[in-house]
Parts: sequence; structure tokens; C-alpha cells
Amino acid sequence: MGNKKWRKYWHVLTSNNIGIVGLGLLIIFLAIAVFAPLLAPFDPTERVGTPFTKPNSQFLLGTNDVGQDILSELLYGTRISLLIGVLAAFISILLGCLIGVISGYYGGKVDSLLMRLVDLVLVIPFLPLMILLAAFIGPSFWNIILVISLISWASPARVIRSQVLTLKTKGYVEAAKSIGTNIKVILGRHILPGVIPIALSQFVLAASHSILIEASLSFLGLGDPFTKSWGTILYYAQARGAFLTDAWIWWILPPGLLITTLVIGFAFTGYSLEEVMNPRLRRGR
Repeated sequence: MGNKKWRKYWHVLTSNNIGIVGLGLLIIFLAIAVFAPLLAPFDPTERVGTPFTKPNSQFLLGTNDVGQDILSELLYGTRISLLIGVLAAFISILLGCLIGVISGYYGGKVDSLLMRLVDLVLVIPFLPLMILLAAFIGPSFWNIILVISLISWASPARVIRSQVLTLKTKGYVEAAKSIGTNIKVILGRHILPGVIPIALSQFVLAASHSILIEASLSFLGLGDPFTKSWGTILYYAQARGAFLTDAWIWWILPPGLLITTLVIGFAFTGYSLEEVMNPRLRRGR
């Protein structure tokens, strides 16, 4: 039954043009991240040309202010941006599932306390909190992931809680409770299987948000200065005056387009997954 259910989900996902486009984009970016050393013509940390060289046959996207190949930077930056997005989304969804399941299943004062915490995180102004945390903790790869996770878990927690509230009223869950089944067994066999599909769609959407947040923090100078991500490329471009010269065409525009395209890929996939998990969204199609 489980395999049939997942095959049905896959059929619905791939029958949607938006879902196919989203999956295709994610597969392309994943391939770029994995094979970046083979695809990149140069080492992104080495000076291989004259500073501010315009795009030509040797440097397809030109060079930056110190003569590093921008195309190689972008290819290697795909790894960092994608990795930060996926890891931050995974941690935030893990926290969201933990809070959501506990809150939804136990209810009462536990639910009230945890939901007030969720409300607090959601109502605090997002941008100032993000900047404050990043500046206080300090710039590094793992600190950026920590900051993104701390400000992204609340929304998935509320969604997961709603699903748990629905699941715990099902007949099979009530029957398991009535015969004294252990709580761990109820959660593992009856609650979590119904939560995982929702968590998966939330993970995809959280990954797109995480990539945008990382790019924003890095652009503001709060990212890891020792790693090549799309956000840090944009930061050094604006810091070196690329906006004031023709260099913005090959130094600023490409990473901006890549960020937009990857976020669109995650958004399309997440939207399609929501349709898979909620058949009511497919009625109009």
C-alpha cells in the first residue's frame, strides 16, 4: 500500500507541468553543484586574468576586481547556496515537526505555551531579527544556517500542528489510545506517516526561503567571507563598485538570475507537492 501511495503521488506531481519544470530546474542545479569541479574552467580562488575583464572566449562571464573567473565562482557558489538552503530547511522543518507534533498531540497547556512561542516568532519583524542574530552570532557557514533555522521553524510548526490535530481524531488513533497503546507507537505508526508528506512540501518551500535569506545576509556583509556563494559574489560586486560600471552586466546580473531561477524551481516543486498532498487544490484543473 505504501509503494502504491507514493507512486500515486509521483504520478500527480509529474502530470503537472509546473511540477515537471520545478523538478527539472532542481535536477539541473543539483548536477551543477555535484560536478562543479568538472564544469568550472578555473579555480574560483585563483587570479587567472586581468581585473574587470569583459566577457570573451576565455572568460565567458568576465573577471572580478581581482581577476578571478566569475563563471567558476558561480558554479562553485551553487554548491554553497544550495547546501545552505537544504541544511537550513532540514533543521527548521525538524524543529517545526517536533514542536508541531508535541503541540498538536498533547494539546492543553502544552499546546497553548508552544503556540504562543510560535506566535512570538512570527510577529517579530523578520528583517531586523535576521540581521541582529547574524551580527550577534558572527559570520560563518554554520552560523548562517543556525540563523536561518531559528527564524524559519515557526510557520512549518503551525502547519504540522494542524495536520496532527486532524490525525489524532481519526478512528484508528482513538482505537489505539483506547487499548492503551504506547504513545511512541501511536506517534511512530499513526501520526508521523501522515505528517511526513506535509513536512516534505514544507521542506521544499523552506529551502527556497533559506536560499533567499542566505543571499540577503551575504549581500549585507553578514555571510561567511571565506566561502563562495551567490550572495557573497553579490556582496563583493557591490562593495567593489560594480553597480557604477558596465561590470554589473556580467558580475551582478548572473548570480541574481541564478538565485531567482533556483527559488522558482523550489517554489514550483513545492506548489505541486501541495497539490499532491491536498486533492482539493486539483479540483479546478
